[in-house]
Amino acid sequence: MIKNEVGAVILRIILGLIFFIHGFSKFQGGISNTAGFFDSIGIPGFVAYVVAGIELIGGVALILGIGTRIVSVLFAIIMLGAIFTVKLPLGFLGNGQMAGYELELALLAMAIFLAFANRSLFSLDNKVFNKEGK
Repeated sequence: MIKNEVGAVILRIILGLIFFIHGFSKFQGGISNTAGFFDSIGIPGFVAYVVAGIELIGGVALILGIGTRIVSVLFAIIMLGAIFTVKLPLGFLGNGQMAGYELELALLAMAIFLAFANRSLFSLDNKVFNKEGK
């Protein structure tokens, strides 16, 4: 039981960290550049702000274990969007100049796992919403 909990916590923290860093880099590198990229692939530029915000705030939330299921579902949606709008035509491993969708697929699987997993013993959600008083 504890081994599974520790594994889930590690997965949650790593996924949160990855998304936090990606969201942070979108803002740090100039969110307008990301919005321009979104426009260039046919997605309204304002969606870049939404995605970056979800990545940044959701990453922190996952690290802390707050709203894990909701954040994980949002991350899964983002990964599906990335795979189907940009990465799928590049193939699993990419084309030599751009990476394929293997990373997005791994992040999608992690997010889906966390969306279906029970609340972790080692999360703020568990501390705040545990009805058994543990």
